[in-house]
Amino acid sequence: MLAFLIRRRFTLLRVKGSHHFVDDGIVRTTIPVHGNTPLKIGTLRSILRDINMTPTDFSDQFRE
Repeated sequence: MLAFLIRRRFTLLRVKGSHHFVDDGIVRTTIPVHGNTPLKIGTLRSILRDINMTPTDFSDQFRE
């Protein structure tokens, strides 16, 4: 998720523990990074709400 957002022009603001804070100038969100553990669906949906993206849009753009 972090790499996806960075490809979408988000910048990494800071890291505190396992939480990475990203921003694109308009919206800001936090990405938990716990090694190779996948994000839980609720966490993913929360991040998508923060960045104003629908799950369908995410799915389409993630495959690019």
